[in-house]
Amino acid sequence: MKRALALIGIFAVALTACASRGLRAAATQAPAMEAPAMPGFGGGQSLTSGNANDSANQGKYVGQAPPAAPQPSQPQASNRLVIQNAELSIVVDDVTARVNTIQEMAKTMGGFIVSVNIYQTAVLDGEPVPQANIVVRVPQEKLDDAINQIKQNTVDVQSENRSGTDVTDQYVDLQSRLKAKQAAEAQLLSIMQDAKRTEDVMAVYSQLQQVQSDIEVLKGQIKYYEQSAALSAISVTVIAEKSVQPIQVGPWKPQGVARDAIQELIYFWQDFVDFLIRFFVLIVPMLITIAIPLFVLFLLARWFFRKIRKPKTVAVVDEPRK
Repeated sequence: MKRALALIGIFAVALTACASRGLRAAATQAPAMEAPAMPGFGGGQSLTSGNANDSANQGKYVGQAPPAAPQPSQPQASNRLVIQNAELSIVVDDVTARVNTIQEMAKTMGGFIVSVNIYQTAVLDGEPVPQANIVVRVPQEKLDDAINQIKQNTVDVQSENRSGTDVTDQYVDLQSRLKAKQAAEAQLLSIMQDAKRTEDVMAVYSQLQQVQSDIEVLKGQIKYYEQSAALSAISVTVIAEKSVQPIQVGPWKPQGVARDAIQELIYFWQDFVDFLIRFFVLIVPMLITIAIPLFVLFLLARWFFRKIRKPKTVAVVDEPRK
């Protein structure tokens, strides 16, 4: 039994040694791996055995970095089309004067006035005070200066909001569509000039009108984006100082309350006496003049119905006695 186990162990060791030798021989005879293609260098060449092209390329870029792979072009920040707007709420002592100042500022900066709305609002004590909403447009590069001028000499700035909308993608898309429509317009004009039959001319003319209409719409949208980006809108709510003042509690004056109570009591008795006079002088005679005819009509109606419903007399005949 021990001899059999020893023979099996010797056979396993010999088999393992043979397998390891075969693996080493296969590894020494295997071809070298191919390198992936790199930009600027010989692609698909062996890493272990160089060639003339690799040597030439490596010598060409000695002392300088190899050229980088081309990257997709990105629009520069200076070429972005951004629509910037601002909203402010300010408190001033004179609403009308501040509205006029904002209008003059917009005109001086090369902008214009979009809308002005001045109206009256009431404070807690019922006193009317003015309030205004004004919207102006100024050049975008002067937006910061305009906001600073609006906030100068104010009692308080209740809110300030500035927003920007990047419309570069929409603007570029509109320009691309416009170029395509203009190219189609040129082709349709060429076809219409070469057309001989009236039917062909009319068909091309109908398509040309549709294309030209689309071109005008695209031009209008492009112009809107350009003007909106060139001129920023500023919406200002101008609030009077009186409407934001804190509530002041005055001193208690009981003598004034007693005086008002006595005056109201006198008014009550005056109204009550006036009511009694009007009741006996006006209302009672009116009721009497209305009640008498109604009472007479009632008596006549009752007499008439009684007469109709009066039972008839029946003669009773005595039967002879037996």
